[in-house]
Parts: sequence; structure tokens; C-alpha cells
Amino acid sequence: MGVEVDHGRRRIRRGPVEPPGLKLPRGRLWEDGTVQGGDSASSSAAREGPSDDHPREACGVFGVYAPGQPVSHLVFDGLYALQHRGQESAGIAVSDGDTIMVDKDMGLVTNVFNERRLAPLQGYLAIGHTRYSTTGSSTWRNAQPVYRPGGEEAGSFALAHNGNLTNTPKLAAEAGMLPGVVASDSDLVAELLSHALPDTEARSDGRDLEVALLKVLPELEGAFSFVLLDEGHLVGVRDPNGFRPLCLGKLESGWVLASETPALDVVGAHFVRELDPGEMVVIDASGVRSFRPFRPERVEPRLCIFEFAYFARPDSQLYGREVHGARRRMGELLAEQAPVEADMVMGVPESGIPAAEGFARRSGIPYGQGLVKNRYIGRTFISPSQEARALGVKRKLNPLRDNIAGKRLVVVDDSIVRGTTQRAIVQMLRDAGATEVHLRVTLPPIKWPCFYGIDIGTRSELLAADLSVGEIRDYLGADSLAYLSLDRLEVAIGAPGAGFCTACLTGAYPTEVSLELSKHMLEASAPSPARG
Repeated sequence: MGVEVDHGRRRIRRGPVEPPGLKLPRGRLWEDGTVQGGDSASSSAAREGPSDDHPREACGVFGVYAPGQPVSHLVFDGLYALQHRGQESAGIAVSDGDTIMVDKDMGLVTNVFNERRLAPLQGYLAIGHTRYSTTGSSTWRNAQPVYRPGGEEAGSFALAHNGNLTNTPKLAAEAGMLPGVVASDSDLVAELLSHALPDTEARSDGRDLEVALLKVLPELEGAFSFVLLDEGHLVGVRDPNGFRPLCLGKLESGWVLASETPALDVVGAHFVRELDPGEMVVIDASGVRSFRPFRPERVEPRLCIFEFAYFARPDSQLYGREVHGARRRMGELLAEQAPVEADMVMGVPESGIPAAEGFARRSGIPYGQGLVKNRYIGRTFISPSQEARALGVKRKLNPLRDNIAGKRLVVVDDSIVRGTTQRAIVQMLRDAGATEVHLRVTLPPIKWPCFYGIDIGTRSELLAADLSVGEIRDYLGADSLAYLSLDRLEVAIGAPGAGFCTACLTGAYPTEVSLELSKHMLEASAPSPARG
């Protein structure tokens, strides 16, 4: 059984998805898991660590239902707008109503896709994914969307995931999965859904995936914003705490799901609303249907506060607030909380700049540019040693000596994780002639690891876990250091009554978590511990 498809260099017969224990070569994945091409040029680099020590997000997801539109191109544009959320791999799945085709590879969206690769991805609904790994290595196998083929009684589907499950080992054990069968929590969810599909009764309405989701979703814990598709439906799901964002947009002749609102803007979609925590929407020819698959007592909004402080694009809308304005207000309140005499306020590009503008406006100290960012270096993937990270800062940032020399500086940044970046910046500014360097940080001290999709390392790697503010100041070499308090941070966001996850700051996790969770927990032969 199967259909032969001519992909140019050879003819490939559709077959089963990659079986457990069999590693397919990296390259181009078609509908059923068959591959065209060899190793991606970017794949080996993408498996190394980032050069700086800012926190890293999990992923960006995008989905579109638009008959008559070039959906693969819309997904490409949407993923490009979400590239800041993950730079390790990118993928697109498209359905024409009969066949699902998936193309994914290691690297940035623009490295993976071009007109030649987009041309075969014809259909009327599609999903896309850009990844930063938090469960499962940064390898081609773990690139998304994840695909599962259908059988005689159920259809095929593809899944893209932003977030991190917290009960992954339990789910894998209960399903009787041996180590190595699945390598990521996203792969695990796809496997659970695949097993649930044959349990559904034969349906004439084609809603097998919908029914399987209603069965599987209540078993999942942790952070997950999903977009999925089968042959005729686009689905979006947000976990009961809404840790990760997901919004709905309207095209003239279709619908869009996206991690952030700028991805709607770039494809010409009108923002409709954010999906509620614990909501599932199904989009097909009849429109949008909403479901609530989780028990009401599990629904408690806890959007990650990092989205406002760092992750989300400044032009994103979250909780009905523009992120740029919230960051500017963070700087204003930081100036009130921790004033200092200085000659110039500067921000660390890019996320520290709006807060620096706010600090300058409220304090009356002139705002200026002190660091130039190399906008064309992309993301550098090098050995994650302290020395290598410090060198990576110099690759990305260079001081404007004439603006800095002889001045007392206020340097505004969004967060401090290990402190490598800030320590290198302080020394860089002093070498450029700054007489004083005062650090101001818009996010309170990060003291606890995240289990919901931020790769910030273990507690032993977090600078603020064991050091006081004064000790951190001395380590960084700054003249003074101050963090915005949590209550002022929430005031700056300006969403009264909205719930936030602040576990990395307070140690109060909204759900039950296990300290044994690790990035490579599902892999049969785990590599050395993951970097943060």
C-alpha cells in the first residue's frame, strides 16, 4: 500500500514512520518519515550551546487554515516573525485534504526554506514550528512538526509544540515506552495521540484527531501550546495555566494561530483574541469551534512573566497590553526604586532598550547608545564554557567609545542568569573609558530552575541562587546593582487580576514538578548534561 512520489532525484515510496531504534539520516522529511537529502550544513553547529547566558525559549508555533491561499508561504512568513523564540530547527506541515507533507531541517527559517523547498508544499491548511530544545537534544529527529501516519481506521496528523511537559517520565512509563522510543515530550504526545486514534469509533465526520485530543489532553501536565493538523482540520491548544502564549487571528478567507501577534500582522491577519488557558479550538470549513477539555479546577492562568520581560517581541500583545510599553514602564519604576547619579542611561540590545528609555525619561538622565550590536552575526553556536561565552559577547556587542569615555553610566538589562554577559559588558565599558557602571535589571533575581520551557539551567548554575545582590555586584565588577522588585514588575505590566508564573524568581511552582526532570530524560543514550 502506498503512493509513489517523484521528488526529483529519486522515487520514494511512502512507508511507516521512523521505527523505534532506527535513526534516519538528517535531511528532508516527507509525509511518512521518508527523507530526501543528507546532513544539513547547519545541523552540527546547532547542537552546540549559545554564546551568551540569556534565557532561551522553547519554540514558536504557527498554523493557518486558508483555502485558496499559498499556505506554506504564509507559514514561512509567520515563522520568520517568530524566529526569536527558537533558532535550532524549523519545519512546516501542509495538508491538501488527502495528503500531509512535512519538511523540516536544522537551522534558521531562512536557512531551511526557500522557494524551491516551499513549492511542493501545496494545500489549504498548514502548521509550522521553530525550535529551541528543552526536552530532547537539538537534533534532526527532534525537529518539528512531529508527524504520525494514519492507518485504515484513523487519519494522519502533525503536531508542533511550545512548552515543556512536567509529567513526561510518568506518561512514558504508563504507556509502556522503553527508553529511546520517543526522544522528546512533543514526540511522546504524538505517540499518545496515535495510540488514542484507533480507540475511537469509525467516524464519518473525520474528527478522529479531535476525539483523541479530548482523551489525551487531560493527562498532560506542565506547559504546552500546541498547533496540530490532520487532513482537514487545524487545531490549537493551550494548557490550563496558559504558561505559553497562543492567539487566534482572522484572514479574509481563513484563520491563523500563532505564538505571538506580530506573526498575525505579517500575514495580514486581524487579531481576534488570545486562546484562554485550558482552551482547544478546532478550525475547519464550518469555522472555529471551542472546547474545554480540562477540569475547571485545573484552569488557573499563569502566563510566564518572562514573556513580558524578555521573550516576546516588543510589538506583541499579551493580556491586552503591548510588550514595549510594559518594558518602558519597567524602566520608569526601576528609576524610582533605585535612583543613581549618572551622565547617561543605555540599554543592552535589544530587550534592555525600552526599559532604558523609560529609566532615562523618569530619572531625567540623558539616554544614549553605548553598545552596537552586530545585527548580521545571527546566533553564534560555540562551546558553552565561560571563556567562550565571554568571547561571544564581544562578537555580538561593541562599545561606542566616544559616547562612553569619561561618563558615569546606567546600564539597563532584562535579566541576569549566570552573569557572564553582564560581567563581560561591564569590563568592556570600563575598557572604553567609563568612569562608573551602574547595573539596573528589570527582572528580579532568578534563583530557581524552570520546568515549563525556559532553558536557564540548574539551580547551581544560577548566579542569584546562592549570592546576595552585593556579592553579585562584586562578581560583575559594577559600581552598583539593583533589580526591579516583583510587585513593581507586575505594576509595570499593568494587567490587574492576570495570573503570572514567577517560579524561577520565587520557587513557588504552579504545578507539581520533579527536580529529576532533565532535557535528555527520554533518550536511550543521554549525552552530557545540557547547557542552560
